[in-house]
Amino acid sequence: MNANLLRSVIYITALCALYLSIAMFLPALVDLYYGHSDWQVFAMSGFMVGGVAAAAALATRGPPPVFNKRLGFLLVNVLWAMFSLVGAIPLFLAEHELTFAQALFESISGITTTGSTVIVGLDDMPPGILLWRSLLTWLGGIGIVGLGLFVLPFLKVGGASIFKLESSDTGDKPFARLASFTRAFLIAYVLLTLACAIAYDMAGMSHFDALNHAMSTIATAGFSTHDASFGYFPDNEALLIIGTIFLTICSLPFSVIILLAVRNRLDAARDPQILVFLGYLCAISIALAVYHHLRNGVDMNDALIHSFFNMASILSTGGFASDDYTLWGPFAVLTAFFATFIGGCSGSTAGGIKAYRFVVMFNVVRAGLNKLIYPNAIYPVRYGALTVDAETQRGVFLFVSLYIFLWVVGSIGMALFGYDFLTATSSVITALSNVGPGVGPIIGPVGNFSTISDPALYLLSLMMLLGRLEILTVLVLLTPIFWRH
Repeated sequence: MNANLLRSVIYITALCALYLSIAMFLPALVDLYYGHSDWQVFAMSGFMVGGVAAAAALATRGPPPVFNKRLGFLLVNVLWAMFSLVGAIPLFLAEHELTFAQALFESISGITTTGSTVIVGLDDMPPGILLWRSLLTWLGGIGIVGLGLFVLPFLKVGGASIFKLESSDTGDKPFARLASFTRAFLIAYVLLTLACAIAYDMAGMSHFDALNHAMSTIATAGFSTHDASFGYFPDNEALLIIGTIFLTICSLPFSVIILLAVRNRLDAARDPQILVFLGYLCAISIALAVYHHLRNGVDMNDALIHSFFNMASILSTGGFASDDYTLWGPFAVLTAFFATFIGGCSGSTAGGIKAYRFVVMFNVVRAGLNKLIYPNAIYPVRYGALTVDAETQRGVFLFVSLYIFLWVVGSIGMALFGYDFLTATSSVITALSNVGPGVGPIIGPVGNFSTISDPALYLLSLMMLLGRLEILTVLVLLTPIFWRH
């Protein structure tokens, strides 16, 4: 491994850690304002992390590196490991006693925008802790969109920009220069957060609840300030509608959102994965609403509102819940379980397998079946108007194969730790897909991960990172050829 490459990775990581240490002073100020002693924890953590990061940055400062695949793979893994560890420090030191495994799990859940939690008693939690959890998800969402739009396509392991930003047709690029797009993305991300917070506030949330839920909604994360999530708010139909709208928007590729908002490019909405995502969101939600209405006698309007919100939350990997939908009946449990695999669009803050992979796999299968009838004919695999090359096809099927393999292996691991079949399989898939709640009495929509043992939490933390970093980005570090000079 090149020493200059390692120096560059440490330098970039130290700068990012410095920014994260500055963010720690926001919850410190909030706790100080409300008179809670945890402000000292956040302030001390900020100074400690900031000092170490500044020293590391000064020691490794040098000429900027040439970005290549080896640097990209190593940098992505080191950055997410650093975010996870630094984010866990104030959670571990705070007044609310968490083991290190629990603090690390909570931090990884936030930075990967998963939304699973080990904390019980959120309603009485110090405001600084609540704000820090929301900040982790919000900052994680920014990193995830950048990862999906620029880094992963360059590394050839995923990302919607395989078909958009990386297209040979420069007309498909949202902006001519990366800096312009980054600026537009940050503005859009902040404006969406503010719009969501204002909407929540006008619909009945307190200012503090509205801000925290908005950051978590835009990041499709699912961290709430209350144990009951959206079920805490009485007469919450307006809140559920607002949540459904913003969760759906943030499940779409941000490149398309910016093209629509800034360039008025209506043709950008024809991205096949958008139509597929909206299609299965509507189909599953309506089917579940009809089932809930017929089986439980719930008013159809209420059934539709709750079904759309909870399915949008699962499919966007948002992780919120308005009700214990596992009590609606067996069909609801089965639907929620399999919806956990699917996910939103690539290039968004959503996790899961993602819609564009289903589009590619469907077209590969269709071309293969046509080939059986006319062996000598040529059937190109298409994604919209673009042809999907063989390398991308292999990458899609490799990802899905590893996804299923890791789910099986992780479920076996959870079973060895003593958990029942539903808890084991559901906890692993919700971690891999970065959804948040699973199904079953322990980790279902009204449960949490507080009773999960520390070894199991380490396993699930690894699964969250694997799922968020698209699996291949992490596993490539295990190959000997990666570390050869």
